[in-house]
Amino acid sequence: MKDVDRSGRSRKPRHRIAAALGAAIVAAPVLVACGSSDGGITINVYKYPQESFQKIVDQCNSKSGGRYDIVYHKLPREADGQREQMVRRLAAEDTSMDVLGLDVTWTAELAKAGWIKEFTGSAKSEVEKGTLKTPLDTASYEGKLYGAPDNTNVQLLWYRGDLVPSPPTTWDEMIQMAEDLKSQGKPGLIEGQGKQYEGLVVLYNTLVNSAGGKILDENGTQAVVDDGAVKALETLKKFATSDVVDPSFSNAAEDDARLAMEAGKAAFMLNWPYVYAAGAKNADYIKNLKWAPYPSVGGGDSKVTVGGINYAVSSYTTHPDESFDAVLCLRSAESQKYAAINDGVPPTIESVYDDPDMAKPYPMKDAILETLKTASVRPRTPAYQNVSTVISTILSPPASIDPQATAKRLKSELQDALDSKGVLP
Repeated sequence: MKDVDRSGRSRKPRHRIAAALGAAIVAAPVLVACGSSDGGITINVYKYPQESFQKIVDQCNSKSGGRYDIVYHKLPREADGQREQMVRRLAAEDTSMDVLGLDVTWTAELAKAGWIKEFTGSAKSEVEKGTLKTPLDTASYEGKLYGAPDNTNVQLLWYRGDLVPSPPTTWDEMIQMAEDLKSQGKPGLIEGQGKQYEGLVVLYNTLVNSAGGKILDENGTQAVVDDGAVKALETLKKFATSDVVDPSFSNAAEDDARLAMEAGKAAFMLNWPYVYAAGAKNADYIKNLKWAPYPSVGGGDSKVTVGGINYAVSSYTTHPDESFDAVLCLRSAESQKYAAINDGVPPTIESVYDDPDMAKPYPMKDAILETLKTASVRPRTPAYQNVSTVISTILSPPASIDPQATAKRLKSELQDALDSKGVLP
């Protein structure tokens, strides 16, 4: 199954959030709460299409002892469509929505709007127990827990083992190795995501955090764009104008990078773990496909941007206790292991990585876990949709970046986005 992280998708241009939500309230239909046919309690779960999720739902229904029945409602496949449907219905205070599968970037927005409940008491303790820190951070806003991490994702460095005896540890080393290969007449391109969409935002955010920088302040209300953010712009500019970047980089998304690597054009690729399963049928290719942690900026730890899905409980559910209980089962270690093996989604509970059954379907699990332990989150702000649009617009195409001037423009336009001024591109 193709499991591109929830971050790797195009976004439609957006006006400021307040206007969007106001329109959603007007447009939202009057919805009737759903109940089970036998008169019992129904917990309605809304989540993106996940191939094996119904089996997880069935297992949790068996464990509920008849206290409730979970019903899986598939959201649209595209992230924009998922968010639009949930925002419209939450704005209408729809009581038929109980558990929501949220992109990790939506926590602050929905919490700020008062649309999702805080996890407290034993439910909070259960979620925190054994969960990796960075995925847990994506479910928090202003010091409170509003979600339960279900699956996560991080990019790795993928490379041709027949061309590269040992992987580079920094961006400079990677570029130099690629140039050396090219000078020898061998495939030396580096594949990544440079298209004007969320994938470019993820790449830049990873570079910023790896350089020790910040885009926004801790409260998500002030644009910072500090020296580390400028260093990240310098690194992105150097890569985008190098002799070893794919000429299609400024138009490339995840699958473009994957297909170029499979075609034998490149020695390196920065991409999500789904690429291993996607290329598994090509025996000659897969035998030489190796992986390593993401390259760092300047030799420190790489702090790769996480993706993934968190479960939240709607503020308008009429069955909050049962909804929290359902969440704990749906994202349990057993459920996460099943989803990882069958759907390829990386777990958020650390102990799952040590399970022997994970070794064959997840040969790169140790690299994923190592990366997750130093990973980073995207800027946490209720205005993230606007922030993402500004960043991807200003950084496109990456080869046109002027580090100091681009940083100045980023700071100015990001502050306008945070203050909901004007109309975004």
